[in-house]
Amino acid sequence: MELLQITWFVLWAVLWAVYFMLDGFVLGLGFMSGFIAKNDTEKRILINSVGPVWDGNEVWLITAGGATFAAFPTTYALMFSYLYTALLLLLFSLIVRGVSFEFRGKMESAVWKKGWDNAIIISSFLPALLFGVAFGNFFKGLPMDVTGYHGGLFSLLNPYGILTGLLFVCLFAVHGSLYATVKTTGELSSRAFALAKLLWIPLLIVAVVFLAYTGYATKLYVNYTKAPVLFVVPLIAVMALVAIQMFIISNKPLKAFAASCVTILFVVFTGVAGLFPNLIPSSIDTAYSLTIFNSSSSQYTLTIMTVVAFIFVPTVIAYKIWVYRLFRAPVTERDVLENHEAY
Repeated sequence: MELLQITWFVLWAVLWAVYFMLDGFVLGLGFMSGFIAKNDTEKRILINSVGPVWDGNEVWLITAGGATFAAFPTTYALMFSYLYTALLLLLFSLIVRGVSFEFRGKMESAVWKKGWDNAIIISSFLPALLFGVAFGNFFKGLPMDVTGYHGGLFSLLNPYGILTGLLFVCLFAVHGSLYATVKTTGELSSRAFALAKLLWIPLLIVAVVFLAYTGYATKLYVNYTKAPVLFVVPLIAVMALVAIQMFIISNKPLKAFAASCVTILFVVFTGVAGLFPNLIPSSIDTAYSLTIFNSSSSQYTLTIMTVVAFIFVPTVIAYKIWVYRLFRAPVTERDVLENHEAY
């Protein structure tokens, strides 16, 4: 039973990390689009660069949520009970973003398009910030005990939660700018590349503050002191972060984007490795923490889920690789002007 619980904790972490890596560049490109694109055609190019993949990336979010529900139902139930307002705001933001992509080009009106452009920016920024705030509070611990959750929406906006939210925003901003660099051409690509280079500096500052403040505000480093080999995880994250700037300086945007992918993956792994075996620790008393052991499903359920996961997850990965390979070419001005079905 314990092995299955640990296995699903690892899979849970991987699902969230992959989601942030994939949807992170869509969110980042969305809220940075106002700085990257200067006219309607350039905005259409940016939207079409994520058009074939953005909704597919959402599958990883659904899978991560579904895995939480099926593998750790108590955590899922209490999380949605305690953080109902915040999660509802997050859900509405994701809905508006998808609607904005689809509706923007439905009318040839400057006011109409401007409205949806602003909706894309806001509905991309909010999830990036809210996901970071949520995970920051998970890392820090929620004020909960046997009587329930002693907090509200605004109590989540504590210094560490906001700092983690800013980290996610900075990570996704660089990630989205690098994706725009790789998936566009000409002046638009150059502008996105220059923006990624500029944004890396605040990302580095926020990352350093985050690592330092984590030791003060959370107990994440306890696992690292017990098992020093775990320090490999944040070390890879730091090395990948530095590699982003090195590849930018050497004018290798594709490699910089790959380094950004690794950075996001291992930033998430760093936090989750520190959480183990907790899913949501209690900041009041560790006896009330939700762990993989006191909130998991039965052995039978976890066994069935494991079999299903090892069949279908590789299938999804293979499909995603095929899609990204099929649409690997940069989107050009000619593509959006000649294709009437483009966004």
